[in-house]
This record gives sequence, C-alpha cells and structure tokens, in this order.
Amino acid sequence: MKPEETVDYNFKVCWHAISRMYNAEAVQNDITTSIGFVLLNIDQEQGTPATKIAPLLGLEARSLTRILKSMEEKQLIYKVSDPNDKRLVRIFLTEKGLEKKEVSRKTVKQFNNKVREQIPQEDLDVFFNVCGRILGMIENKEIF
Repeated sequence: MKPEETVDYNFKVCWHAISRMYNAEAVQNDITTSIGFVLLNIDQEQGTPATKIAPLLGLEARSLTRILKSMEEKQLIYKVSDPNDKRLVRIFLTEKGLEKKEVSRKTVKQFNNKVREQIPQEDLDVFFNVCGRILGMIENKEIF
C-alpha cells in the first residue's frame, strides 16, 4: 500500500498543512497555533481550570504547562487560585490575551468558512462521520 493510500497518511498530511497555515498567521501576531487554540478554550468571564484545558485540546499536561508558561511570559494570561479549593488554579485572559483570542477566532472562522464555500455540506457530513467512526474505533481499542 502506498502512503497516499493510507488513512493515517492523509490525516497527517492534511493536519500538517493546516497547522503550517495557522502558524503562518499566528507568527504575524506573535503567537503559535498551540497558543491560539488554548486562548480559544479559556472562558473570558469565569476563567478556566488549568486541568480542564489539556483534555479539551488532546494535550499532555506537561505540554500545556510549557504553553501556559509561555503565555504568561507574553502577558496573555494570568492565574488565580480558587478561593474554595486552593489546589485549583483558574486561567484568565489579559486584555492582550483577549485581543489574541479574537485574532485566533477570526482565523479559525475564516478557514472554516472558506472550506465550507468550496466543499459541499454532504461531503463534509461524510468526512465528519468517518472521523467520528475512526475516533470511536481508536477509543474503543478496536484496532490494537
């Protein structure tokens, strides 16, 4: 089987192209794709528990820790200990973080709108269905 005939190769190549495209946009705004996705998953009003962010993005806790440290250094976020549970830390956006979140939101929205302009909804429905089925097979350990 040739690489381009395999499911995983096509997923990987497509995701890497999307990631490079997002990174090209992100670098113009002094962030990364990873930072952009974290920003999009932080609740502006109530903050988001740090422990909830990694699972939302499919990241390991160590990777998220590194990203959050970078975001603090760039003054995009700040941390607040929960008054009821000192073990819980909530992540909030600074004004600069809110600005970068809006840039990220517009970038993701533009990508999705352009894809939807070019690819019929029926094709997207099949794509989403196939992705969901593959994910289910993996999560249910039906492959290995």
